Amino acid sequence: MNRRQLLQSFSGVAATTILTPELAQAAAQLSQGAASGINWQIAFADLDADLARAPMKRIHGRAPEGLAGSLYRNGPGKFHRPGGSVDHWFDGDGLMRAFRVSDGAATLEARFIDTPKRRVETAANAVVQPGFGTAGKPGAQVRNADDTNAGNISVMSMGGELWALWEAGSPIAMDPKDLSTKGIKTLREDLVHMPYLAHPRRDPGGDVWSLGLSGSQAIVWRVSAEGALKGADMVKLPMASYVHDFTATKRHLILILQPWVQDRMVMPYSDSFTWRPEMGTKVLVLDKADLTKRRIYELPAFFAFHYGSAWEETDGTLRFDGCLTGDSRFATANGKAFMKGTYVPEPASILTLVTLRPDGRVTLEPTGVTAEFPRVDGRRSGDTRRYTIHATATAPNTPLFHGVATYDWKSGKSDTYDFGATHLMEEAVFVARPGGSDELDGWLMAPSVNIKAKATELHVFDARRVAAGPICTWRSEHLLPVSLHGVFVKA
Repeated sequence: MNRRQLLQSFSGVAATTILTPELAQAAAQLSQGAASGINWQIAFADLDADLARAPMKRIHGRAPEGLAGSLYRNGPGKFHRPGGSVDHWFDGDGLMRAFRVSDGAATLEARFIDTPKRRVETAANAVVQPGFGTAGKPGAQVRNADDTNAGNISVMSMGGELWALWEAGSPIAMDPKDLSTKGIKTLREDLVHMPYLAHPRRDPGGDVWSLGLSGSQAIVWRVSAEGALKGADMVKLPMASYVHDFTATKRHLILILQPWVQDRMVMPYSDSFTWRPEMGTKVLVLDKADLTKRRIYELPAFFAFHYGSAWEETDGTLRFDGCLTGDSRFATANGKAFMKGTYVPEPASILTLVTLRPDGRVTLEPTGVTAEFPRVDGRRSGDTRRYTIHATATAPNTPLFHGVATYDWKSGKSDTYDFGATHLMEEAVFVARPGGSDELDGWLMAPSVNIKAKATELHVFDARRVAAGPICTWRSEHLLPVSLHGVFVKA
């Protein structure tokens, strides 16, 4: 009897049968999903082997003229092995996808990232390496951080390579042409296996800033557009916070230190943290030109995975947006629940504007809009901007998001398209129209898992008319697990 059959059998037994709350909730969600035809669990099923490049079928509209290049996306792709499975969504094997668009047609391919972790577990035929939310098992081989590096969160384009990014280990270099793995990227020999965050920030001139966290210390990385190291400096943090993302202006790095605090070092990594709302949230602002110049702002307690690009006004006021929620429940509970075929209802993440004033005053302005994966028109990165691109729309009895939107900070209005509960939307990436210069003059490329069709789809929106729906949609013959983050590289 497989897991689904087991849960379905529970849903029909007498009320006197003893059920754990988790099994009861999973059974209820499976029953409701079966009644509605929505089985969201398929979006977290394994891909067992690499997917060769294959054409996608255009099922709606036409590709806009001038759209050409590759959308690379990274995320967990395999979670189960005969001898054991991951305990948390964030610990699945990294799977790099490539949606390639040319001459109005699209193809899709996917290849697993050849990490030391994957090699050990393939040989053991079991998940044994520890991770973000998965404990190590007998047979684990851990000599350094990169032995547990799943390379499964994000991807960036650097010096003609793709870098697959995790949180607590090195970038992993890949060939963008065929998605083959080149190996661990060591930026300097004495800094081998040092952490490199999954969400770097790129200056208008091309330099890339990133962080590597270790308790209450951080290494600040500065790398050229060609991938050469230009700086690696240690800074002391006011608290040992979990940092998944940070933001930046042209002149400053902005580190948001939320009160999910590391107070021990154990595995899995997430068990090292405790939610301490009484500590509040601290924002550390560093001068890029002199990292010893710093300011600390005090904010109420909140949790967030992701932030939009920041900007600075003429009087020195700093503004940025984030998708804020009340606690760390998703990181600790739902990432594990997904692997059991259920999830725990939780407070929505709300798109919120944070303002840091030169006199030390701070304001939080929640929009009331449910949001995640905030992105911007990359040509406005670190500069004054009007719009945020984000995933949005939730539905009962299904996790994650079902729509895409832009939010206008000037008018306070959203431009939203909701696919409904039959789609799990992935992050939308902006692609500028050739020759265009105005903000959002271009397209949004947004994949989704079409649950009803059991297929991965790629949607293209006019970034200025999202509510009008996709102007083009392609569908693959295959269903890939839902991914996390991506980058578009022009042809």
